[in-house]
Amino acid sequence: MQLRDGARRILFTLGTGLALLTLTAAGNAQALVVPPNGLSGPALSGATGVGLTNQVFPWAPRSSSQPVMVAHLADQTRTSALGPLHKLLQADLFVIAPTTLQSSLAAAVQRLRGVVAVQQIEAARLDVNGKLTAVLGVDPSAFRAFAARPTADSVALWQNVADGGVAVSYTMSKLDNLPLGHPVQVTGRRVEKLPVAGLGTVGIGGVDAVVSDAEARSLGMPADNAIVISAPHADLNSLMRKVQKLLPHGAAVAPLVAESATSGTPLTAGEAGVTGTAVADGPGLTSTEVIAFLTAAESRLGKRYVWGGDGPDVFDCSGLVQWSLAQAGVVMPRVAAEQALTGPQVPVSQLEPGDLLFYHTDPTAPDYISHVAIYLGHGEMIQAPMPGEDVEIVPAWFGSEFAGAVAVYPRVAAAVAAETVG
Repeated sequence: MQLRDGARRILFTLGTGLALLTLTAAGNAQALVVPPNGLSGPALSGATGVGLTNQVFPWAPRSSSQPVMVAHLADQTRTSALGPLHKLLQADLFVIAPTTLQSSLAAAVQRLRGVVAVQQIEAARLDVNGKLTAVLGVDPSAFRAFAARPTADSVALWQNVADGGVAVSYTMSKLDNLPLGHPVQVTGRRVEKLPVAGLGTVGIGGVDAVVSDAEARSLGMPADNAIVISAPHADLNSLMRKVQKLLPHGAAVAPLVAESATSGTPLTAGEAGVTGTAVADGPGLTSTEVIAFLTAAESRLGKRYVWGGDGPDVFDCSGLVQWSLAQAGVVMPRVAAEQALTGPQVPVSQLEPGDLLFYHTDPTAPDYISHVAIYLGHGEMIQAPMPGEDVEIVPAWFGSEFAGAVAVYPRVAAAVAAETVG
């Protein structure tokens, strides 16, 4: 396989171990041989003669053609009228603090050059049916504009949230078995049983549940301790510095898009990778890191999928990526949408072992990246697929749900991980 630096790299089995052979553009060869480390399952194949196509393979990310789904909460008392949706807003920056942020701070941020809108909300990690979950408390009428379009458009979903339900992401519902309308136990400073009001992804990486601000305060979440900022045309690096100067001690600002983690900017909505990466952002993974990364990933073959699992014995898709790269000494953010911002996009024709493949699998947020797999070479990938299945090697999939491939830049990955809110 031709590398982006003009070299060729071939990954193959050698006896009972692995070897990565790199042929430089000058004709020099370097081989790294790694002894077996608990490897099981199919051997990794050579990377030459890939022949990648959009052929439909036996495996493809599982999704539904049905968009946002809403429960009929017959026993709920309507507590407030839902305001209309005027226009969608891009969520660009997120401010969070351990205690209440004054409304004067939000007003000061609103006055900064390039800021289109701000919204004060509550944010905390709460136990939802035994899983630690990032939960937002919001004014449904005002906040819905920041959600992905299918979710934002659903009047019934946001009315159910206003009436005391909890909206959960499509992924959380399907992978953690949370049926529509059924109660879930939410534990903050107090414990409450809340009905699942609807399935709709907000589109902010890592956030899987939304309640009304009234319900958030009932649960004991800090009032108005977070701010979502929309500034779609601003220089986010510059804007972040200005926002940070306004913040009280203990508060932090983080990007919800890739610009501040690299000199580049995000690709169009829904695509993996960033553009405009500079020499200082690189290099990508070394041969040693690729070997350690793929060796670690393949050592997990047959391990059980568990939503939220991050190893060493249970995994979800992004947990497998994060854990495996950690064995190579590379720091990664936790969720797939953030992992998609850790390097430049790679054309399918230039894929190398160790690149990451990203997918749209959530019909409630068509532009939200919700699945990741690891490219092995020779048209194969390794992934943690879904509940009831195990970590597996399957043909790489480049169909309609494919969002792009990314070459991991450790320096960029560490920056994204460091700036991740939560």
